[in-house]
Amino acid sequence: MRKLKNSELNRLTIEEFKRVDKIPVTVVLDNIRSLNNVGSVFRTSDAFRIEKIILCGFTATPPHKEIHKTALGAEDSVNWSFREDTADAVKELKAHGYTVCSIEQVENSVMLPDVEVLKDKKYALVFGNEVKGVQQKVVDMCDMAIEIPQEGTKHSLNISVSAGIILWEFYKGFL
Repeated sequence: MRKLKNSELNRLTIEEFKRVDKIPVTVVLDNIRSLNNVGSVFRTSDAFRIEKIILCGFTATPPHKEIHKTALGAEDSVNWSFREDTADAVKELKAHGYTVCSIEQVENSVMLPDVEVLKDKKYALVFGNEVKGVQQKVVDMCDMAIEIPQEGTKHSLNISVSAGIILWEFYKGFL
């Protein structure tokens, strides 16, 4: 088994990436404090052709060297915008026909293996702060909450890990 060279990976240019079809998923980052987490979400969103990221509250925005450290340029390929208030972003997404899902441990959450991704829907996935999670007022606005099953002692995943797991499942759902 031989490792592939970068030149063999058929990577898109940023211009090509901007033109290709994306899966109808928007990521909403609700007050993410770690710039490394923000950069990681950009990079994962690039890998799975996510249509957009909305950075909310005190979540940092590009350009920033700490975001770039983990995004590795994905902050230039993935469309993004900023909203001061996450609730305003959710209202706007719902008005545009998105099914809005908080990624959170709440009463009546749907476990990720039980989520059916419907190809005729658009989704917005809200990921919360590293300590406090998704704001309760935002959870209350969402159409559903998705929970990642966990069986260890912590029942808590880093937001960039959660994003990777959830976005992979949604990407597979649109294949």
